[in-house]
Amino acid sequence: MRKWLVGLAMLGAPLMANNALAQTKGLTLERVFASPDLNGPQPRAAKLSPDGKFLTLLRNRADEKERFDLWAMDTRTGEWRMLVDSKKVGTGAALSEAEKMQRERARIGGSKGIVAYDWAPDGKSVLVPLEGELYRAGLDGNIVRLPARPGPKLNAEISPAGGYVSWVQDQNLVVMGVAGGEPRPITDDGQGTVHWGEAEFVAQEEMARFNGYWWSPDDKYVAVERFDEAPVGIVTRAAIGAEGTQLFQQRYPKAGTPNAKVALYVMDPSGGHKVSVDLGADADIYLARVDWSQDGRTLYVQRQNREQTVLDLLQVDPATGKSTLLFSEKARARSWVNLSKALTPLADGSLLWWSERDGHGHLYRFAKGKFAQLTKGDWEVTPDIVGVDEAKGRVFFLGNKDGVLERHLYSVDYRKGGAVTRLTEAGWWNEATMDLSGTHAIIKRSNPNQPAQTYLADASGKRIAWVNENAVTAADHPYNAYLAAHRERSFGTIKAADGSVLHWEMITPKLEPGKKYPVFFQHYGGPHAQQVSKAWGGALPQYLVSRGYIWFQLDNRGSANRGVDFESQIWHAMGSVEVEDQVAGANYLKTLPYVDANKVVTYGWSYGGYMTLKLLEKAPGVFAAGVAGAPVTKWELYDTHYTERYMGDPNKVPEAYKASDNIGEAAKIADPMLLIHGMADDNVVFENSTALAATLQRAEVPFEMMFYPGHTHKVGGPGISVHLWNTILDFLDRKTGAKN
Repeated sequence: MRKWLVGLAMLGAPLMANNALAQTKGLTLERVFASPDLNGPQPRAAKLSPDGKFLTLLRNRADEKERFDLWAMDTRTGEWRMLVDSKKVGTGAALSEAEKMQRERARIGGSKGIVAYDWAPDGKSVLVPLEGELYRAGLDGNIVRLPARPGPKLNAEISPAGGYVSWVQDQNLVVMGVAGGEPRPITDDGQGTVHWGEAEFVAQEEMARFNGYWWSPDDKYVAVERFDEAPVGIVTRAAIGAEGTQLFQQRYPKAGTPNAKVALYVMDPSGGHKVSVDLGADADIYLARVDWSQDGRTLYVQRQNREQTVLDLLQVDPATGKSTLLFSEKARARSWVNLSKALTPLADGSLLWWSERDGHGHLYRFAKGKFAQLTKGDWEVTPDIVGVDEAKGRVFFLGNKDGVLERHLYSVDYRKGGAVTRLTEAGWWNEATMDLSGTHAIIKRSNPNQPAQTYLADASGKRIAWVNENAVTAADHPYNAYLAAHRERSFGTIKAADGSVLHWEMITPKLEPGKKYPVFFQHYGGPHAQQVSKAWGGALPQYLVSRGYIWFQLDNRGSANRGVDFESQIWHAMGSVEVEDQVAGANYLKTLPYVDANKVVTYGWSYGGYMTLKLLEKAPGVFAAGVAGAPVTKWELYDTHYTERYMGDPNKVPEAYKASDNIGEAAKIADPMLLIHGMADDNVVFENSTALAATLQRAEVPFEMMFYPGHTHKVGGPGISVHLWNTILDFLDRKTGAKN
């Protein structure tokens, strides 16, 4: 703590001087995206060491908010120190395409420096991948580069018992003994379309599974995924840069086309005694999750069918690969099975499990062939488990039992169920992680008036120490200079056509009697996402309000954390109820006496970009203008796991795809529209926007577009973010005359 406070004292004077200057100038677009981050320090990947003596995290720099270094706090003294300085240790080597794309899929694209690390089980060192090399950082400040062959390395980790370091290189799994010896690949045919130890594209992008190998707790076995992309169709992805174009022959599984062939093997750390895991007779399945029992005698595999209507839990003998079916989750009619990360094997052989079998996401315990429901009600447990204290029989989880707009940490007795206890303070949106014994939690929270804070708590939720207090009221906080102009966020509801309650949030300028204001109507609209919440929203909405806009967004039917019936209304019907609900939101706005009904503009990115196009097609005249960023325009161009989950197979239900696509009705767009896309997007491929542009041009429909060379699905970064938003706001100003 003392070292960190010294650092703040050194920075305090110029920062406070800058704050005084900011008070006179007001919030600018350039300042929104500049360093230091207006959100304050935003550490991530907080972890407790295995012995609980240290808390580590990745902290972004004040002068370069995209770059992260590794810091550690002594939990006994509260003293902070930097363990690894990414600028001093890093080589400056460029990332490989595989590393770039993996970061994109983990939603950390654009980050520099250290993005991941792994504690050694003895709590004495940390494995740090950085710019193509692997480093072992000791708590004494000693940093050693591991003797790995040069070249990109993925998914580096230390085995659970501490005997090995492993990583993926040249599409094979490499293992090195911690005690010494040379690293060696334990798989040998990874090349071309064959990969070992990696997660295939759809697993990373849509299943939130980023790894492809799993060590047993005793280091005796390692389960390794092997996938072959040969059946997957090739998209010639042009990464169009400012001064040249790279062509990537990307294997991209479009909806209705073949997926990668996936297999799972178990072997020893030398690659010997390799056995194939029996994943069943149907090869066209998804390898969703892989976990080990605590004693290492059983491998648990979650297998999902191609239609995503059945999720099987297989029990596998690691010595033979033989599997048996423990149980299955089956979707309700006109719905699908959502995946979770909640499977937790306990020492007594029972399992903790998350399921939506009663219509809401809740926790269950599976023991001796039977399920016992641990939580119940018209609310949702997030599809994960934060921690387990087996000594006391308690499981910790996040959920919205106290209201849809808040997320809290709760606990319940997993042996007998009973009362659910809330452990976090009302009025906040929380995230949490815990140590392996479930005795301490790292809680990250925010609310509409306070950027994210992080603290260390005990198992009752009591705060032990601040990890990042980040108090916005502190004079040296970057956002403090703008607090006087900060506008409160209000919340409300409207009713959907079927009677569903839809939540909205709004920020208004200081309203003057008789004056009407334009509205910046932001939306996303897609499944597996919640936008309206009591979480910090950042400085950008405040900047838009400072320009005279009312900022507004609404969560439609189909969005997350409201139960199966609410979410599954988009089944085989994307672009239907979501559009109805967003139009209802716009019509509600137009009833408000302070809203200029002729100046409601709409903006969305990704699924939100898709929604912008749908709104302009289905509701001409409702919006004064629309901005579509990186939109899906034909669902046949998007990937299998995501698209088929909601829309089915386009070969079987082509009429559903035709109704949901944007191309067929693009000529109906009559309101001003701006189309934006990154020209190296590997997620919503650039072809989505070029297909739309060509269609609009043939139909003589006027529109504007801005494409960003070299940028992927996330368009932003130094200089680019300001250019992007200046482009958007200039377009809206010209089309609506909305600027004061």
